[in-house]
Amino acid sequence: MTLKFYDDNAEQFAANTLDVDMSPLYESFLAALPQAGRILDAGCGAGRDAAAFLKLGYPVEAFDASAKLVEIARKVSGIDIQHSTFLAFESEQLFAGIWACASLLHVPAAQMSATLRHLSQLLLPQGVIYVSFKYGEDDTERDGRKFTNCSEQRLEGFLKGTGLTLDSFWISTDQRLGREDDQWLNALLVAQ
Repeated sequence: MTLKFYDDNAEQFAANTLDVDMSPLYESFLAALPQAGRILDAGCGAGRDAAAFLKLGYPVEAFDASAKLVEIARKVSGIDIQHSTFLAFESEQLFAGIWACASLLHVPAAQMSATLRHLSQLLLPQGVIYVSFKYGEDDTERDGRKFTNCSEQRLEGFLKGTGLTLDSFWISTDQRLGREDDQWLNALLVAQ
């Protein structure tokens, strides 16, 4: 159901997200990485963030589960974007950082720990994952999309047995016009 939404609305989703300024979030994430460390954009959407990291000189791989968004992201970023789900994604190289901006929130709560464990296996030792979720303790549905919301406590629960620890978290507001009242949980997770 969620995937169908993105395939059916890929162009509109890209138009709504490509120009959003994410630089404050990039700064927090990139400060935790070695210079020119490899980044995986996990659930890259229209490719905004992959393109930004490439422009900053980072080697980037990216994937998304929506075939339509993969096509757009390839054009936006200029790199080959893989068509994959979180659990199916594999890479021959490990990453210094994984960027999962507003993407893991579509993973059902029952699969979240397994998904985070899989992503942790793609990291170098002490590698970092940036995650963001709509703030809350529940699961919701809107416009044909399912969301797993997170508070810091719920995220801590999802992290059990994943090989990741919560390094830091902060609350922010949505950067998109008309959504300024929406709160987001942002967090940096570190591989053991």
